[in-house]
Amino acid sequence: MSEEAAVQPDRIAGAPHPRETEALFGQASAEQDFLAAVNAQRLHHAWLISGPMGVGKATLAWRIARFLLAQPPEDSGGMFAPEPVTHTSLDIDPEHPVSHRLRALSEPGLFLLRRGWAGSTDSIREKSRAEGKLASEIRVSEVRELSGFLHMTATDGGRRIVIVDSADEMNTNAANALLKMLEEPPARTTMLLISHAPSRLLPTIRSRCRELRLAPLSPDDMHAALVQAGSEIAETPALAELSAGSVGEALRIIQLDGLKIYQELVAIFASLPNLDRPRALKLAEAAAQRGGEARFDLLLTLIDILVTRIARTGATGQPPVTEIVAGEAAMLRSLAPDVYSARSWAITAQQITERTRHGRAVNLDAAALVLDTVFKIQKTASA
Repeated sequence: MSEEAAVQPDRIAGAPHPRETEALFGQASAEQDFLAAVNAQRLHHAWLISGPMGVGKATLAWRIARFLLAQPPEDSGGMFAPEPVTHTSLDIDPEHPVSHRLRALSEPGLFLLRRGWAGSTDSIREKSRAEGKLASEIRVSEVRELSGFLHMTATDGGRRIVIVDSADEMNTNAANALLKMLEEPPARTTMLLISHAPSRLLPTIRSRCRELRLAPLSPDDMHAALVQAGSEIAETPALAELSAGSVGEALRIIQLDGLKIYQELVAIFASLPNLDRPRALKLAEAAAQRGGEARFDLLLTLIDILVTRIARTGATGQPPVTEIVAGEAAMLRSLAPDVYSARSWAITAQQITERTRHGRAVNLDAAALVLDTVFKIQKTASA
């Protein structure tokens, strides 16, 4: 395969593509589970790599692909066959020919199944490619291309690797087409399905895969991953808390100055029930600025996180161990002093989620949606 345009559906903006990321942090257990299967010569034909978004699932898939493709062709056996090698790591030299080919998307033994360009005809898709417009889902046409790859003879008797990123994005027809391939996998083919929400996949797809479950990253692992991505910051513990251990989400927060936005939210909430209206209005107007869709989405996410932390504080009787910004703990205690208030905040959190989802669906003005949300929070604080 050759490299496509800069817009890639499986890449986080501002970060290296997972195929260019050599090290994986915080997921040693999943790596060792895979290596145990390799060493026991029980390599399953399909693996479901699951976990929250941004914790390294795609990086692990590319590490596995690089590792398997770099192995020498299997011997046919016999008395002169070499002793099996016990592998202790998925690491492969960055200068290995396979590493170079994967970075260039020119490895003949690999097929990457991901969303293609938008449109239903070749001419429309070519226009979409020039404009950088991607389809919203993986379609059956992309899976049919995979079928052609699987029916080719493996190069030099080696392996074939398929990465599906992500399986959650397949539409129904694509999922059913992939299922047929999972039911009758070609020899020496390993399929790696990346999923952020495996419960949404067809049960028959899940049942044909062995799962590798990845966990959120600790602050130390988060720091190492951000350094590798070229985005080291001093507030790593706070960032790990706010992003729920997701490197992908942490990068989004960094790029959109999310810690400052969260700090402003805490300051506004600290004034409740006497709302600082000018400050709230300024926040809403900033969210409605032209071209600020990404910041608007992040703001809604941060509001949801903060209200959830308020409810949790009331339910447990104490704020979370990690204070994201100065003054947050005092604000949380003030707004949720007991379990009774916790129930009100939990209901509010659910209502806010539903209201914002509806507001986005009907294309409600961003500033109006933010103010409506803030007024709902003020009402709860005044109760």
